[in-house]
Amino acid sequence: MTDKRSIELSIEVPGTPEEVWRAIGTGPGITSWYVPHSFDEHEGAAATASFGPGPEMQVTGRVSHWEPPYRFANDGGEGVDGLAFEWTVEATDGGTCIVRLVNSGFGSGEPWDAEYDCMHDGWLIFLANLRLHLEHFSGQTATPILPMEMWSATRDEAWQRLTGGLGIDAQPAIGSTISTTDTDAPLLEGTVVGTGTSHLTLLIDKPAPGTAFVAAEVHGDAVGVSVWCYLYGADAADVAAREEPQWRSWLAAQA
Repeated sequence: MTDKRSIELSIEVPGTPEEVWRAIGTGPGITSWYVPHSFDEHEGAAATASFGPGPEMQVTGRVSHWEPPYRFANDGGEGVDGLAFEWTVEATDGGTCIVRLVNSGFGSGEPWDAEYDCMHDGWLIFLANLRLHLEHFSGQTATPILPMEMWSATRDEAWQRLTGGLGIDAQPAIGSTISTTDTDAPLLEGTVVGTGTSHLTLLIDKPAPGTAFVAAEVHGDAVGVSVWCYLYGADAADVAAREEPQWRSWLAAQA
């Protein structure tokens, strides 16, 4: 059973409603700042979100509303309990748009409390990535690499170990540059554009132009440690195919 809790967030992003819609109401657009999505662009279409390799990481649902360029929603299907997501786009007078998200369908009890907190924090990171996509790569499609490993540690311990392994400060200043060239980690170079207690948001130059975030998030009794990158350019797919296995191996070795 679900209760009335929902996550409600908004963010101002550059672009016209049509430009913003391409980022939130199409599969290639969502893939460029969140996780790979595939669906036909009409109401009632089946939809799949891929959170990693393996069938257990494929989340299926449907497009419950598709009203370009102002409203997009998806859920688990007609009569299916669970999480639902609604996105709306509202133009402002300054050439920007307000994007609003309502993530509903949370149940009651301790496991749902943890899920709510985790998804709220995660959406803040993804919305920041949406804004970066529209600021720097609007109209382009990214190839994401989404390596994550579960570590047995507290979040603070995992964050210190992760940033130490990457050779970067645990709390670097906005505008500072980071590079992994002096470590055994895969190549990552860029500029810090956002920080949190246990995450960094980056605008990267290598291994390809794009965006990235480094994060340690609590998942039950473990911590999910991730270095997610969204790569652009003609060779982005080839770079992603080379880099993702390296990141998965490196994160597993640090656990």
